[in-house]
Amino acid sequence: MKTIDLNSDLGEGVIADGLSAEELDNALLSVITSANVACGGHAGDLASMTRICSRAVEFGVSVGAQISYVDRAGFGRSRQDIAPDLLREQLLEQLTALTACARAVGTDVVYVKPHGALYNAAADDEEPALAVVQAILRDADQRGHALPVLTLPDSILARTAAHNGIAVFTEAFADRAYTDSARLVPRTEEGAVIHDADDVEVRVLQMVLNGRITSINGVELTSTSDSICVHSDTDGALSLARRLRKALQDNGIELCGFVEARSV
Repeated sequence: MKTIDLNSDLGEGVIADGLSAEELDNALLSVITSANVACGGHAGDLASMTRICSRAVEFGVSVGAQISYVDRAGFGRSRQDIAPDLLREQLLEQLTALTACARAVGTDVVYVKPHGALYNAAADDEEPALAVVQAILRDADQRGHALPVLTLPDSILARTAAHNGIAVFTEAFADRAYTDSARLVPRTEEGAVIHDADDVEVRVLQMVLNGRITSINGVELTSTSDSICVHSDTDGALSLARRLRKALQDNGIELCGFVEARSV
Protein backbone atom coordinates (compact mmCIF):
# COMPACT_ATOMS: atom_id res chain seq x y z
CA MET A 1 0.00 0.00 0.00
CA LYS A 2 1.25 3.48 -0.87
CA THR A 3 1.87 5.72 2.15
CA ILE A 4 2.26 9.45 2.70
CA ASP A 5 2.76 11.74 5.67
CA LEU A 6 0.57 14.80 6.27
CA ASN A 7 2.26 17.61 8.19
CA SER A 8 1.20 21.02 9.46
CA ASP A 9 2.66 23.91 11.46
CA LEU A 10 1.37 24.11 15.04
CA GLY A 11 1.89 26.41 18.00
CA GLU A 12 1.89 29.53 15.87
CA GLY A 13 -0.99 31.24 17.67
CA VAL A 14 -3.15 31.19 14.55
CA ILE A 15 -6.86 31.95 15.05
CA ALA A 16 -8.90 30.55 12.16
CA ASP A 17 -12.02 28.63 11.17
CA GLY A 18 -13.87 30.09 14.16
CA LEU A 19 -11.46 28.35 16.54
CA SER A 20 -8.97 29.65 19.07
CA ALA A 21 -5.30 28.91 18.45
CA GLU A 22 -5.36 26.05 20.95
CA GLU A 23 -8.56 24.60 19.49
CA LEU A 24 -7.13 24.73 15.97
CA ASP A 25 -3.92 22.99 17.06
CA ASN A 26 -5.89 20.27 18.83
CA ALA A 27 -8.21 19.72 15.88
CA LEU A 28 -5.33 19.48 13.40
CA LEU A 29 -3.58 16.93 15.61
CA SER A 30 -6.52 14.60 15.01
CA VAL A 31 -5.94 14.82 11.25
CA ILE A 32 -2.21 15.09 10.55
CA THR A 33 0.56 12.57 11.16
CA SER A 34 3.48 14.97 11.79
CA ALA A 35 3.42 18.27 13.71
CA ASN A 36 5.95 21.00 12.98
CA VAL A 37 6.00 22.71 16.37
CA ALA A 38 6.99 26.38 16.60
CA CYS A 39 9.98 26.53 18.97
CA GLY A 40 9.95 30.19 20.00
CA GLY A 41 11.78 31.75 17.07
CA HIS A 42 8.86 33.00 14.98
CA ALA A 43 6.11 31.86 17.38
CA GLY A 44 5.42 29.57 20.29
CA ASP A 45 6.55 29.38 23.91
CA LEU A 46 7.21 26.71 26.51
CA ALA A 47 3.51 26.44 27.35
CA SER A 48 2.39 25.93 23.75
CA MET A 49 5.24 23.53 23.04
CA THR A 50 4.39 21.39 26.06
CA ARG A 51 0.66 21.43 25.31
CA ILE A 52 1.12 20.37 21.70
CA CYS A 53 3.62 17.64 22.55
CA SER A 54 1.24 16.26 25.15
CA ARG A 55 -1.65 16.11 22.68
CA ALA A 56 0.64 14.65 20.03
CA VAL A 57 1.23 11.71 22.36
CA GLU A 58 -2.53 11.15 22.59
CA PHE A 59 -2.94 11.08 18.82
CA GLY A 60 0.30 9.26 17.99
CA VAL A 61 1.56 12.23 15.97
CA SER A 62 5.28 12.70 15.33
CA VAL A 63 6.83 15.86 16.79
CA GLY A 64 9.14 17.96 14.64
CA ALA A 65 11.07 21.09 15.58
CA GLN A 66 10.12 24.02 13.38
CA ILE A 67 13.21 26.15 13.82
CA SER A 68 13.30 29.64 12.37
CA TYR A 69 14.91 33.03 12.31
CA VAL A 70 14.22 34.86 15.57
CA ASP A 71 11.56 37.12 14.09
CA ARG A 72 8.33 37.07 16.05
CA ALA A 73 7.19 40.43 14.71
CA GLY A 74 7.51 39.23 11.11
CA PHE A 75 6.37 35.65 11.78
CA GLY A 76 9.73 34.41 10.50
CA ARG A 77 8.91 35.39 6.93
CA SER A 78 11.72 37.92 6.42
CA ARG A 79 15.30 36.82 5.90
CA GLN A 80 17.54 38.10 8.69
CA ASP A 81 21.05 39.47 8.27
CA ILE A 82 22.70 37.42 10.98
CA ALA A 83 26.12 35.84 11.47
CA PRO A 84 26.05 32.09 10.73
CA ASP A 85 27.46 31.16 14.15
CA LEU A 86 24.78 33.18 15.92
CA LEU A 87 22.07 31.69 13.72
CA ARG A 88 23.33 28.20 14.56
CA GLU A 89 23.15 28.90 18.28
CA GLN A 90 19.66 30.40 18.02
CA LEU A 91 18.44 27.34 16.13
CA LEU A 92 20.07 24.98 18.61
CA GLU A 93 18.42 26.85 21.49
CA GLN A 94 15.00 26.41 19.85
CA LEU A 95 15.57 22.71 19.25
CA THR A 96 16.79 22.19 22.80
CA ALA A 97 13.73 23.95 24.24
CA LEU A 98 11.27 21.79 22.29
CA THR A 99 13.17 18.63 23.18
CA ALA A 100 12.84 19.44 26.88
CA CYS A 101 9.10 20.07 26.53
CA ALA A 102 8.57 16.88 24.54
CA ARG A 103 10.49 14.69 26.97
CA ALA A 104 8.61 16.18 29.91
CA VAL A 105 5.38 14.66 28.54
CA GLY A 106 6.80 11.32 27.45
CA THR A 107 7.69 11.87 23.81
CA ASP A 108 10.62 13.27 21.83
CA VAL A 109 11.46 15.37 18.80
CA VAL A 110 12.04 13.12 15.78
CA TYR A 111 12.82 15.55 12.95
CA VAL A 112 13.69 19.16 12.13
CA LYS A 113 12.00 21.46 9.62
CA PRO A 114 13.01 25.09 9.06
CA HIS A 115 10.23 27.67 8.86
CA GLY A 116 9.39 30.48 6.47
CA ALA A 117 12.26 32.63 5.29
CA LEU A 118 14.83 30.24 6.76
CA TYR A 119 13.25 27.33 4.88
CA ASN A 120 13.52 29.18 1.58
CA ALA A 121 16.99 30.59 2.29
CA ALA A 122 18.40 27.18 3.25
CA ALA A 123 17.01 25.69 0.04
CA ASP A 124 19.24 27.83 -2.16
CA ASP A 125 21.98 29.35 0.01
CA GLU A 126 24.87 27.41 1.55
CA GLU A 127 25.32 29.70 4.57
CA PRO A 128 21.89 29.25 6.23
CA ALA A 129 21.78 25.62 5.10
CA LEU A 130 25.06 24.96 6.91
CA ALA A 131 23.78 26.77 10.03
CA VAL A 132 20.78 24.42 10.12
CA VAL A 133 22.99 21.37 9.65
CA GLN A 134 25.45 22.50 12.31
CA ALA A 135 22.62 23.05 14.80
CA ILE A 136 21.40 19.50 14.16
CA LEU A 137 24.93 18.12 14.58
CA ARG A 138 25.46 20.05 17.81
CA ASP A 139 22.17 18.66 19.09
CA ALA A 140 23.32 15.17 18.09
CA ASP A 141 26.30 15.46 20.43
CA GLN A 142 23.84 15.40 23.35
CA ARG A 143 21.11 13.27 21.79
CA GLY A 144 23.41 10.54 20.52
CA HIS A 145 22.09 10.67 16.97
CA ALA A 146 21.32 13.32 14.37
CA LEU A 147 17.68 14.15 13.75
CA PRO A 148 16.55 13.94 10.12
CA VAL A 149 15.59 17.10 8.26
CA LEU A 150 12.41 17.78 6.27
CA THR A 151 12.97 20.10 3.31
CA LEU A 152 12.45 20.70 -0.40
CA PRO A 153 13.77 18.11 -2.87
CA ASP A 154 16.99 18.99 -4.70
CA SER A 155 17.77 21.79 -2.25
CA ILE A 156 21.11 22.92 -0.88
CA LEU A 157 19.90 22.01 2.61
CA ALA A 158 19.10 18.47 1.42
CA ARG A 159 22.55 18.07 -0.13
CA THR A 160 24.40 19.64 2.82
CA ALA A 161 22.53 17.48 5.32
CA ALA A 162 23.17 14.28 3.37
CA HIS A 163 26.85 15.17 3.00
CA ASN A 164 27.06 15.39 6.80
CA GLY A 165 25.36 12.07 7.40
CA ILE A 166 21.92 13.51 8.23
CA ALA A 167 18.89 11.67 6.87
CA VAL A 168 16.80 13.77 4.47
CA PHE A 169 13.06 13.59 3.89
CA THR A 170 11.33 15.78 1.33
CA GLU A 171 7.93 17.41 1.15
CA ALA A 172 5.50 19.03 -1.23
CA PHE A 173 3.05 21.81 -0.38
CA ALA A 174 -0.67 21.28 -0.84
CA ASP A 175 -1.69 24.92 -0.86
CA ARG A 176 1.32 26.71 -2.33
CA ALA A 177 2.11 27.46 -5.96
CA TYR A 178 5.43 26.39 -7.46
CA THR A 179 7.78 28.19 -9.82
CA ASP A 180 9.02 26.48 -12.98
CA SER A 181 12.24 25.64 -11.08
CA ALA A 182 10.32 23.70 -8.39
CA ARG A 183 10.59 26.39 -5.73
CA LEU A 184 7.70 28.01 -3.85
CA VAL A 185 6.26 31.14 -5.41
CA PRO A 186 6.99 34.01 -2.94
CA ARG A 187 3.99 34.97 -0.85
CA THR A 188 4.35 38.54 -2.11
CA GLU A 189 3.29 37.39 -5.60
CA GLU A 190 -0.28 36.88 -6.76
CA GLY A 191 -1.36 33.25 -6.78
CA ALA A 192 1.30 32.11 -4.29
CA VAL A 193 -1.33 30.56 -2.01
CA ILE A 194 -3.99 28.32 -3.55
CA HIS A 195 -7.34 28.84 -1.84
CA ASP A 196 -9.68 26.69 -3.93
CA ALA A 197 -10.13 23.39 -2.05
CA ASP A 198 -11.05 21.50 -5.24
CA ASP A 199 -7.82 22.60 -6.89
CA VAL A 200 -5.78 21.67 -3.82
CA GLU A 201 -7.28 18.19 -3.67
CA VAL A 202 -6.56 17.55 -7.35
CA ARG A 203 -2.98 18.79 -6.91
CA VAL A 204 -2.31 16.60 -3.87
CA LEU A 205 -3.65 13.46 -5.53
CA GLN A 206 -1.52 14.28 -8.57
CA MET A 207 1.53 14.67 -6.32
CA VAL A 208 1.01 11.42 -4.44
CA LEU A 209 -0.46 9.15 -7.12
CA ASN A 210 1.35 10.42 -10.20
CA GLY A 211 4.48 12.04 -8.76
CA ARG A 212 3.77 15.29 -10.56
CA ILE A 213 3.26 18.96 -9.68
CA THR A 214 2.06 21.62 -12.11
CA SER A 215 3.88 24.95 -11.75
CA ILE A 216 2.14 28.32 -11.72
CA ASN A 217 2.94 28.61 -15.44
CA GLY A 218 1.70 25.14 -16.33
CA VAL A 219 5.06 23.37 -16.37
CA GLU A 220 4.93 19.72 -15.24
CA LEU A 221 7.41 19.00 -12.46
CA THR A 222 8.45 15.72 -10.84
CA SER A 223 7.39 15.15 -7.22
CA THR A 224 8.81 12.32 -5.10
CA SER A 225 8.03 13.66 -1.63
CA ASP A 226 7.68 11.80 1.66
CA SER A 227 5.23 14.30 3.13
CA ILE A 228 2.53 16.79 2.17
CA CYS A 229 2.33 20.09 4.07
CA VAL A 230 -0.94 21.90 4.77
CA HIS A 231 -0.32 25.33 6.25
CA SER A 232 -2.38 25.94 9.38
CA ASP A 233 -2.60 29.69 8.74
CA THR A 234 -4.33 29.29 5.37
CA ASP A 235 -8.05 30.08 5.53
CA GLY A 236 -10.03 26.87 5.95
CA ALA A 237 -6.90 24.87 6.84
CA LEU A 238 -8.73 22.48 9.14
CA SER A 239 -11.47 21.58 6.68
CA LEU A 240 -8.86 21.31 3.93
CA ALA A 241 -6.68 18.96 5.99
CA ARG A 242 -9.70 16.78 6.75
CA ARG A 243 -10.69 16.75 3.10
CA LEU A 244 -7.19 15.79 1.96
CA ARG A 245 -6.92 13.01 4.53
CA LYS A 246 -10.21 11.52 3.31
CA ALA A 247 -9.30 11.91 -0.36
CA LEU A 248 -5.97 10.17 0.16
CA GLN A 249 -7.53 7.33 2.12
CA ASP A 250 -10.34 6.97 -0.43
CA ASN A 251 -7.63 6.45 -3.05
CA GLY A 252 -6.00 3.63 -1.10
CA ILE A 253 -3.21 5.72 0.41
CA GLU A 254 -2.25 5.09 4.03
CA LEU A 255 -1.31 8.09 6.17
CA CYS A 256 1.61 7.60 8.51
CA GLY A 257 4.49 9.67 9.83
CA PHE A 258 7.65 9.66 7.73
CA VAL A 259 9.45 9.27 11.07
CA GLU A 260 7.72 7.20 13.74
CA ALA A 261 6.60 9.04 16.87
CA ARG A 262 8.94 8.25 19.75
CA SER A 263 8.24 7.64 23.43
CA VAL A 264 10.71 8.27 26.23
